Amino acid sequence: MERDFDEKAKIALKVLLENFWIIRERDPELFQLIRERENAVKRYVQEKFGYRFIVHRYFAKLEKIPAEPETWMGIESFQEPLDYALFCCLMAYLEGKEVEEKFLLSDVCEEIKAMYPGEVPLDWTNYQQRRALIRVLKTAEELGVVKRVDGEIEGFAQREDHEALYEVPVLSRYFMRSYPKDLTQYKTVEELLEEEWKADPQDYRRHRIYRQLFLSPVVYRKQKDDPDFYYLRNFRHRLREDIEAHSDFRYELYKNAALLTLPERENVYTLFPNQKGTSDIILHFASIVREHLLDYPPDEYGKIRMTQADFQRLLTICKERYGEGWGKTYRDMTPAQLTSVLLEELKQWKMADVEKETGMIMLYPLLGRIVGHYPPDFIEERNG
Repeated sequence: MERDFDEKAKIALKVLLENFWIIRERDPELFQLIRERENAVKRYVQEKFGYRFIVHRYFAKLEKIPAEPETWMGIESFQEPLDYALFCCLMAYLEGKEVEEKFLLSDVCEEIKAMYPGEVPLDWTNYQQRRALIRVLKTAEELGVVKRVDGEIEGFAQREDHEALYEVPVLSRYFMRSYPKDLTQYKTVEELLEEEWKADPQDYRRHRIYRQLFLSPVVYRKQKDDPDFYYLRNFRHRLREDIEAHSDFRYELYKNAALLTLPERENVYTLFPNQKGTSDIILHFASIVREHLLDYPPDEYGKIRMTQADFQRLLTICKERYGEGWGKTYRDMTPAQLTSVLLEELKQWKMADVEKETGMIMLYPLLGRIVGHYPPDFIEERNG
């Protein structure tokens, strides 16, 4: 462990990994801590992740590019592709404005409508499209790329002629990361990701492994001679020492999975289990699957393949045994509704997926890492 990578440097790395950026105006103490440990953090993230770390007079930012794009990655508040399209139009609109220049909601509506690339033109009399723009502007405000000066954006939901006044902050100039070529020259997401590995091709494997471990719930063995998993296994002692010296995480390695865990819950992280009711159901469902391993034996990669009907049957057993302790929303769901909700959450945590070609459900090894039961006194109280 580097001598200058102390507890403050650990905190700096933690908040940089968990936030898009740290804004000096909003969080001056945290910003100052990051500046004090800038050199130690920069050396570490460049060597292990291949990440660019920027400390500007207004903000500190770690540019976190994943090894592989995953379904859960994106802007949490956005609900549909239209949100992303509107956000890109908003950023293009801001490019043409001066820092601290004011603009009206009606102006941005008009400009976005003119530049929107969709085949069907935008229509601000459409309630759903107005709601999408509200989500975009609220998110932009939270990120710090627009500043609301006067008026409330929610009024736009009721009337398309509702007005609000905004300002262009200096942060809007730094939201987009720079690329060696013009963005229009990249045709696919894969091309953008390939650009990441060109700078340090000799460190490709290490950077890829660290990005997967820190940004994803789990890393799986996908083939017999998997190069990523070969690295995870062969360098397990070095990885464990390094990760535990520079973060709060613990490195766990199994036959088909590698992951980072925390010995104690910390609010700054997005963790499983969380406060959602689906976390309890997943823990209970994992215990039912464990009981039925003779019926559904895992393959050599620890994956269990079953039909939608099989999945629903196990979930029905799970509900009969544990459902009394679930929230009313889940108790009242039909088997099909519960299956849909649970599958979506399992996919987010890389515990399951659905084969596109067959519709078969794949349960992954991470589901076997967890289990949940009610304590005996809970059952006694229910039955009493």
